Amino acid sequence: MRHMGYTFSMALRTQKIGKQKTTWSLLELKAGLKNFYKECGHYPAATEFDAYQYLPSSRTIERSFGGLVELRKKLGLGENHDFRTGEHSANRARTINTRAHATERVVYDYLVDRFGKEFVHREYFFTDDHRTRADFFIYDSGKGFCVDVFYSASPRNLSGCLNIKLTKYTGLGAFLEYPVIFLQMNESISQTRLDVLLKAKKRSLPPGQYLMEWNTFKEFCSLRNPLKVLQGRATMEKLGFEPKR
Repeated sequence: MRHMGYTFSMALRTQKIGKQKTTWSLLELKAGLKNFYKECGHYPAATEFDAYQYLPSSRTIERSFGGLVELRKKLGLGENHDFRTGEHSANRARTINTRAHATERVVYDYLVDRFGKEFVHREYFFTDDHRTRADFFIYDSGKGFCVDVFYSASPRNLSGCLNIKLTKYTGLGAFLEYPVIFLQMNESISQTRLDVLLKAKKRSLPPGQYLMEWNTFKEFCSLRNPLKVLQGRATMEKLGFEPKR
């Protein structure tokens, strides 16, 4: 066992950017996979392959071995070789849903503390068909603003996550009188990295749409003026309500 552990340690190969001069061997792949399992408690999915320093990209696996499913079968890794189905898929879905709820809760609590519960609208539908919504709409002393929250597991799938969000807003130019914030909540991905992504995109974000990380978003909110809850007979009359007599 010690000998095998030593062999795998010696076989670890570091992923490099750009074209690889030599193909990855099965021993190098198995060493990287075992090391990943030791650190994370499970074998990697495609996006985790791409982000892990001791494994090649999932595209390399596709070209050389016919994909991750075939590689897992060849190396005899576990019983479920296709992570898109079965227990792994169910666990992944649960993890994503749990993280999404927790992340949105952090954003909601912050917005409520900053702007007041009365002025933070969750799941804001901005089309009449009630099919397209933002996670939050905040009423402030200006025209208000929308927030769409997402979590990118790594810089590699950042562009895909953003494109999914952008698709919802295609053709909604009239709505863009309000600022729309795409809020990326993985704090390991900096605003600088987000800005680099935007510069590399063939099409820039439409006017009024912004990609921000958590600290940048809080700075944005600090520059917005909250509304105040007005009370009493004069306020009701001002808002068009008829006070009871």
